[in-house]
Amino acid sequence: IRRRGVDIIVALDTSLSMLAEDIRPNRLVRARYEIESLIDRLEGDRVGLVAFAGRGFVLCPLTLDYGAAKLFLDSVDTNTISVKGTAVAEAIRLAIRSFGSTERKYKVMILITDGENHENDPLQAAQEAAEAGVRVFVAGVGTPEGELIPIRMGNRVEYMKDRSGNFVKSRLDEETLQEIARITDGAYVRAQGGRVGLELIYQQIAEMEKRDLGSRRYTQYQHRYQWPLALAM
Repeated sequence: IRRRGVDIIVALDTSLSMLAEDIRPNRLVRARYEIESLIDRLEGDRVGLVAFAGRGFVLCPLTLDYGAAKLFLDSVDTNTISVKGTAVAEAIRLAIRSFGSTERKYKVMILITDGENHENDPLQAAQEAAEAGVRVFVAGVGTPEGELIPIRMGNRVEYMKDRSGNFVKSRLDEETLQEIARITDGAYVRAQGGRVGLELIYQQIAEMEKRDLGSRRYTQYQHRYQWPLALAM
């Protein structure tokens, strides 16, 4: 049996803005659900997970063990990364390093974020990804108009405010995310209808050229006892 596929690293934004509820139950929970569904659809592709907020962290290196990847995914929340913010550029660079291979093909990054970048230049990082042969497929979650960020404390719900006491709205930076996808020859989808859109991204990944990721040889026995039994009778 030969396993053919591509290497896929899913980078999930775990910043506080992902608690916005313009996608039910909220952006982060919905994204986790769709990532799990994506993993269930993989057939031979290696998958890895990166969580990022103010900095990035590799939750799961590239693996063919889909069960292990889903276990790591179940642990993700807004406390996974202690440094607050949204460092899209660092997430892209971390994914580039996580592929390891210098081969300029078979490498896919799925970036799930609202695009509100607070650190460095994500377009420069996208250029580095393109040079490394990494195609970035971006799922933009949120709306350009923005959504309040709920902070739940027991049974009480408050909304995030800035230092001036004004309510903070998380807005989708669609222009930047579209440019990241364009630079890396990937694709951009916006979450709509209560879904993040990973099924559309998977359809495009499934059409990519595959490479051999491993093989296994096994023996399958077939019963032939009927023939000598008939002769013996």
